Amino acid sequence: MATEHLSPLDLAFWRIESPAHPMHLGALAVFTAPGRASGAAEHAAELLTARCAAVPGLRRRIRDVLLPVGAAAWSPDPRFDPARHVFLLRTEEPAHAAAGPLMARPLDRGLPPWEVHVLAGPDPDSFAVLFKFHHALADGLGALALAAALFDEGPDLRPPARRGPARRPVPEQRAGSALRRLPGFLAARVQGVGQALEIGAAVARSGLPLGVPGVLTAGASGTGARTVAGLALDLDEVGLVRKAAGGTVNDVLISVVAGGLRRWLEGRGDPPPSGPGPRALIPVSRRGRPGGGGNRLSGYLLRLPLAERDPLLRLDRVRAAMDRNKDAGPERGAGAVALLADHVHPLGHRLGGPFVAQAARLLFDILVTSVPLPGLTFSLGGSRVSEVYPLAPLAHGQSLAVAVSTYKGTAHYGLVADASAVPDLPALAHALRAELDALVREVS
Repeated sequence: MATEHLSPLDLAFWRIESPAHPMHLGALAVFTAPGRASGAAEHAAELLTARCAAVPGLRRRIRDVLLPVGAAAWSPDPRFDPARHVFLLRTEEPAHAAAGPLMARPLDRGLPPWEVHVLAGPDPDSFAVLFKFHHALADGLGALALAAALFDEGPDLRPPARRGPARRPVPEQRAGSALRRLPGFLAARVQGVGQALEIGAAVARSGLPLGVPGVLTAGASGTGARTVAGLALDLDEVGLVRKAAGGTVNDVLISVVAGGLRRWLEGRGDPPPSGPGPRALIPVSRRGRPGGGGNRLSGYLLRLPLAERDPLLRLDRVRAAMDRNKDAGPERGAGAVALLADHVHPLGHRLGGPFVAQAARLLFDILVTSVPLPGLTFSLGGSRVSEVYPLAPLAHGQSLAVAVSTYKGTAHYGLVADASAVPDLPALAHALRAELDALVREVS
């Protein structure tokens, strides 16, 4: 069997991890089990334990290889044991509070890089499940496909089988006729170098971290402790704002983050926001549908207009910035830094991983990511998923990461923060709610 090496971006996520900054994605799913006898959480844990062994992507671990130097590859875990990945935790805490310490704990790098924690609370009619997948294993859509394989029988979220030979990328017309006449491999290399230089120039033009509230970078010397909060917003209200003000649903969701941050800072008594504002990295998936392992990501970079007082003007500025990003495309601008991983030798990832991790603060100030979920109802042992809160990893030097998913007519915000830098994370969730209320009032 041919060795399956990690892609350059997957390898980058594997190498930049540190004990204080684990690089796993999370999703906190809340289940309802009305009318069931006690033991729904226990039954869910038993099902997850039994089903995970049948998912090939969950039985593989990452190992270093000799060649190419610095590379790593996937290999079956010969001693795969579901009991080392699926855990049942009884807690009196709310699910979000219990998820914080679990998100802070790195995955065991000697095992297949994932865990599932079933959180059994005091309410017999509900329980929660925290999924953790290392970013080297999957991006948000890939993690969705892996998690869906553990639920009750439902739609197949794997990518369709490829038919016919893969098409060779065609160099862009603007590269010129000379480039098009080069042999395919050399043309691709020349085009790749050009793309890397263009992304690097865009990063340089993106500006210095100006107008960034201190609390967003207060986690630079954090201990690794995490706190988690969540918020559910009605998509009908988001749609009402979008219809009246224009743009997309995602524009409104990002604007809610900007306005929520402003309100939260005001409530803390922090200095009024000024300057261009924090740089938000907005990941963009490059895969057509859920499924498949690894990462296929690019991104957009935009300034969150925290200094703007008017909610509708904040939304207008977010929409205009996103329109500019979309016009430029996800493979050229400053947010496309993930694509630079393709141009680094595996040894560079191994030796430079710690330095790259330290450099995240130079590239962006806050992560704001979106994971769209299919319009389906997921269940586990007959218990239905009622809420899904995506949870993003926290980069070195940053205190807060925001992720949002849309499921069953609701936008679920998952907030992850450095526990020492942001002890009042629930207040930010309330501020996000207040921002959407203000937008609804403005357009009503």
